[in-house]
Amino acid sequence: MIFAGLAVLLAWGLTRNASDIPSALIDKPVPEFSLPPVKGRTLGLSSTDLRGEVSLVNVFASWCLACREEHPVFMQLAASGGVPLHGLNYKDQPDDAARWLDTEGDPYTRTGADLNGRVAIDWGVYGVPETFVVSANGRIAYKHIGAVTDEALQKTILPLVARLRAEAKEQQP
Repeated sequence: MIFAGLAVLLAWGLTRNASDIPSALIDKPVPEFSLPPVKGRTLGLSSTDLRGEVSLVNVFASWCLACREEHPVFMQLAASGGVPLHGLNYKDQPDDAARWLDTEGDPYTRTGADLNGRVAIDWGVYGVPETFVVSANGRIAYKHIGAVTDEALQKTILPLVARLRAEAKEQQP
């Protein structure tokens, strides 16, 4: 009986999509933080930068293979100017992060260097890459685990951004 129960639980777990893991921070304010800029950049990233407009925060690292997969999607997003994209550089060597952004392109409006990973832990990051949608009032609205594909961007993230922008407009006096 115990074995059958464990087998059912295991089978159910194996059918779940890992990117559907809910975040305990959904609808909570972004954690308070302030990060210096990645080497070679002038704008760091802090919690106060994530208030006033709907934005995305992408947790990335130069050593992350999946980050390389999603990078072209973010370069196209940056070129379109559709939504501000901020980078949280996770446990990266300063020279490696700078070289990667200089070589591959820098899609980020602001990029904070989280050298020890403490800020990412506060955001509930399991691993890189992860991308968050942040509402205009500085609350986490959505968490995407893994590489952002064009499909995920078009079908889930950008429609949410549009909805959050409409809600923010309605709340203005």
